[in-house]
Amino acid sequence: MKSHVKAVVIGGGVVGCSVLYHLAKAGWTDIMLIERSELTSGSSWHAAGGFHTLNGDPNVAKLQAYTVQLYKEIEEISGQSCSLHLTGGVMLADTPERMDFLRLAHAKGRYLGMDTELITPSEAKAMFPLMDETNFVGAMWDPVEGHLDPSGTTIAYSKAAKKLGAEIVLRNRVVDLTQQPDGTWNVVTEQGTVHAEHVVNCGGLWAREIARMVGVELPVLAMEHMYLLTEPMPEVEEFNKSTGREMIGVLDFKGEIYTRQERNGILLGTYEKACKPWSPVNTPWDFGHELLPPDLDRIAPSLEIGFKHFPGIEKAGIKQIINGPFTFALDGNPLVGPVQGLTNFWCACAVMAGFSQGGGVGLALSNWMVHGDPGFDVWGMDVARFGEWAGLRYTNAKVRENYSRRFSIRFPNEELPAARPAQTTPLYDTMLANNAVMGDSWGLETPLWFAPKGKEPKDVVSFHRSNDFGPIGEEVRATRERVGVTEIANFAKYEVSGPGAEEFLNRLMTNRMPKAGRIVLTPMINEFGKLIGDFTIAKAGEDRFMIWGSSAAQKYHMRWFEKHLPKDGSVRIHRFDQTLVGLSIAGPKSRDLLQKLVDVDISTKAFRFMDFREMAVGGAPCLVNRITYTGDLGYEIWMAPAYERLVYKAIKDAGEEFGVVDFGMRALLSMRLEKNFPTWFRELRPIYGPLEGSMDRFIKLEKNDFIGREAAAKEQAEGPKLRRVSFIVDAADADVMGDEPIWAKVSKDYGTVEKPHGYGAPRFDTSGQEIRGSKAAEGASAVRGIVDGDWRVVGWVTSGGYAHYVQKSMAQGYVPAALAEDESAGLFEIEILGSRRPARINVEAPFDPSGEKMRT
Repeated sequence: MKSHVKAVVIGGGVVGCSVLYHLAKAGWTDIMLIERSELTSGSSWHAAGGFHTLNGDPNVAKLQAYTVQLYKEIEEISGQSCSLHLTGGVMLADTPERMDFLRLAHAKGRYLGMDTELITPSEAKAMFPLMDETNFVGAMWDPVEGHLDPSGTTIAYSKAAKKLGAEIVLRNRVVDLTQQPDGTWNVVTEQGTVHAEHVVNCGGLWAREIARMVGVELPVLAMEHMYLLTEPMPEVEEFNKSTGREMIGVLDFKGEIYTRQERNGILLGTYEKACKPWSPVNTPWDFGHELLPPDLDRIAPSLEIGFKHFPGIEKAGIKQIINGPFTFALDGNPLVGPVQGLTNFWCACAVMAGFSQGGGVGLALSNWMVHGDPGFDVWGMDVARFGEWAGLRYTNAKVRENYSRRFSIRFPNEELPAARPAQTTPLYDTMLANNAVMGDSWGLETPLWFAPKGKEPKDVVSFHRSNDFGPIGEEVRATRERVGVTEIANFAKYEVSGPGAEEFLNRLMTNRMPKAGRIVLTPMINEFGKLIGDFTIAKAGEDRFMIWGSSAAQKYHMRWFEKHLPKDGSVRIHRFDQTLVGLSIAGPKSRDLLQKLVDVDISTKAFRFMDFREMAVGGAPCLVNRITYTGDLGYEIWMAPAYERLVYKAIKDAGEEFGVVDFGMRALLSMRLEKNFPTWFRELRPIYGPLEGSMDRFIKLEKNDFIGREAAAKEQAEGPKLRRVSFIVDAADADVMGDEPIWAKVSKDYGTVEKPHGYGAPRFDTSGQEIRGSKAAEGASAVRGIVDGDWRVVGWVTSGGYAHYVQKSMAQGYVPAALAEDESAGLFEIEILGSRRPARINVEAPFDPSGEKMRT
């Protein structure tokens, strides 16, 4: 075993071997994988081995598509078969709501280049005759699904990595990790110590224990997962013989069941409601190639539905029951990337779908380590997406909830209850007393909307406009016409200070820093010229700046700030989190209201738009910004939590004569649509340049050599390929939710849509015969594909909803730059729940396009 390497990968499951392979492929050959036992000794060896490309996050779906394509490559390099079975698969909907969910998934697949198709239950039965089609209303066919040999695939990764120069050390547990003053690591193992520049935690079931060695509590938990294998079934053998092909994979939402063929029988697995965590506090180091005792009673409700839906399986004998632990993060997606607060300590764990995601995780992480950027939008997998509130007990509750809902629909207005409330502000009880419907905003309870008196404050979940529609409209109208107050504690808050503060911020941000008492809005971009932040910055004093941003990106941004801090100690960064909270008042009467609470002149000339000032509000020391996200006259008022109740009561008391109302986050987001304002992690993400994001006016190329300046200058010189635009949509009773395809009536292929990803399984008609040639394309444009006559998919929706004051359904999204200012009617359509609705670009904001109200 070497004593010095560039990187050590800890863990020999499919993810660790994939990371090792991709690092070696990227040119890092002085690397080592250390495994405490044998390869695949954790979860990999007993996995069901299924793979698919669909994911709720389209960006994760792209990496899953890459994973599937990769298998042929590693087979060729390693000489090891993965036993790939590309059968295709269907998702079955038993209710109209689940069919709406499939329509959404199918629409997302359009701009990802996925060749999915909405089919009838009879068509599904032709491919899987064991089902009773009368239990279902529809289905979605995905040709890029199948299964493989888990052990063989992991070995293929490892052999391919070794052929490229990587080293693998087995039967050698890592017992400690210590970081040296220069940022390098001592990896202490049973066989000795290895010195490494980088450490990658691919510990799988033991990822939590590896992280604890460096003082980090990862939000990951192992759950018991069961699947059963049937005895050989004559129906399966007959189907194989008569059609010459294998049965497809099937996912049944109602039964929480997935099935596929396994030899001459069927594999059937469940994600049951009565789920059970495994080793919720500590994972035993001596656990190895072992299975857990089966518990058929726990999965009996799912089996009962499964046998009703698939009567052909009910008669089969059970040959074996597999019960083994798999790790999950809170939302079911992996934890990938560098850990904030540590140098060169990386994670690639909680990859519960290792054979769908392992290749993509390895590619993204190797890019990140070697080139400084993952090369993809991996926010849905970034380890920085969870905060300190995601501790052990919170994680255990949320993972159980996620597991039990694995095959459940998540509606766009659905808030999940587990582990809540985690964080609350001093106004939490007051908001509940005011009939607020609360939402989870990065672990913080935040008012979403206020139900009328006498009505239960509860969302009726739906893909269509719901019971919040009317009350949100009232909140918006009252704010636009009088004055409203909302809690904004869920913003990120930082203070940057010290003699080097202004130079530091000028280096990080694209805009000039403000003068004392003034505010600027500024993006932040990386070396590649991609958007990684969007901030409000106020100069609060000499060498002192206040910064506000997205709460969900706090650890993400702190990681970037820390990476670029000067080594001389001239800059200090403090993250307030919930030690600084806020209220926003907005509307034409907001100045009149605030003037009653302060003892200084806040007239238009005395307190201008984009001014910042420290002042007492209602007697409490506050920081006040003259700016709001509503795009109206308004103010953000920031204070220590001890003063929030005082300030809120003062606002409500003083505002009574002006008709002040409470409004929630959904009303705020509705009002920002009317101003064409973008949101972070929807419109502004690290796959877009600042000009693509229509942030041109905040990019000051002449100010200094900021990070990404060269790339931004190139984007400006060459022109952006895409542009963020705002649409007015002729919607029915459902508005966009995000990730819908944008169609345009154009003859040119603008190349904005991902091309189909290679692998494909055949399609079959109701008699089980393969559809080929022109028959395969017959009617395809009506249900699938990215081209339909003169229409083609040219872009995608990032967010939207109903803009209540202007009474328009609106959407934001990205389209080719050549189309971004074409406001012609009849040019665009946006697909909502399977229906293509007319849409028109709206270049000017429909509410106060000149911005006069903000500046009044």
